[in-house]
Amino acid sequence: MSRRDLGICLIGCGRAGMIHARNFMNKVPGARMAAVVDVVEDVAGAAAAELGIDKWYTDYRHILDDRDIDAVVVVSPTNLHRDIVVDCANAKKHIFCEKPMAMNTRECDEMIEACKKNGVKLQIGFMRRFDASFREARRLLEEGVIGDLVQIHSCTRGPSKPRPWMYDLKKSNGILAEINSHDIDSIRWFAGSEIRELYAVAGNFRNPEAKAEYPDYYDSVLMNGVFENGVQFSIDGAAYVQYGYDSRMEIVGTKGVLHVGRSDASFIKCTTVEHGTSTPFISSWMTLFADAYLAEDIAFAEAIINDTEPPVTGWDGRQAVSIVEAGNRSILTKSIVRL
Repeated sequence: MSRRDLGICLIGCGRAGMIHARNFMNKVPGARMAAVVDVVEDVAGAAAAELGIDKWYTDYRHILDDRDIDAVVVVSPTNLHRDIVVDCANAKKHIFCEKPMAMNTRECDEMIEACKKNGVKLQIGFMRRFDASFREARRLLEEGVIGDLVQIHSCTRGPSKPRPWMYDLKKSNGILAEINSHDIDSIRWFAGSEIRELYAVAGNFRNPEAKAEYPDYYDSVLMNGVFENGVQFSIDGAAYVQYGYDSRMEIVGTKGVLHVGRSDASFIKCTTVEHGTSTPFISSWMTLFADAYLAEDIAFAEAIINDTEPPVTGWDGRQAVSIVEAGNRSILTKSIVRL
């Protein structure tokens, strides 16, 4: 393609979408924001005004024939990802798709095939792979600092009350998808292997109003199992914990252990007679992973400009969806699931 800056269109102008848009506006070399799309007209217009661009739409299909747009960033609800990605791939647009990649592995396969057929890049939004602390931990693991890998323990707990649509597992796939997709991808990345079998348990402890209409909804989940290479793992996920955004990983080796992630919002501890010692807790993933979002956006642009494979592929997204499906099946059947 020509050496002009890549024209980027954001599809979905919510919190995560606007993080990407602000990055592409002036922080990603070789890229620029060209258009935004959101089904809510006021949201799309406000996003365009903030970004200083003229093109905004309520239907993504308006951008398919626009040659000024080289790539799209898809941050719409998960159940819309498949159609948007396939249509944009067929229009020869490169694609950055936020997690979860899709509702099921069939949709993932269709997305991957459409991108392959049309020769466009497909990168999935697993930003923890770009976080400095996660990358350093993986480097230390690969160098053998803690010996051979034995176990990985990963947790993500979100503070916010779920939106009503999340109660319906047919629309959300549960918090294994909405919250723990990052944990699933991270443990695969560290293990360097695929999961062989898993077992999951879950329950609704904080949202009693959802129990009557959505008896399968869960706001807490534990999933453990073993990789094909023998490495053991556990994932702990929760929604509406209220105390803060909690994302941590422990990597256990034969000669040591690595701890990744932080919960302190600052590096200050305040001690008083009245309240003892306190430290503000991280309140949002937007704060914790701001630099990682920028790094993954830069990597996406570089993959297009340099015609290289994106560092997080459609296969990575598909495998995370596959594990979510298996975890939900284990919860429902109360049995071990072998992949």
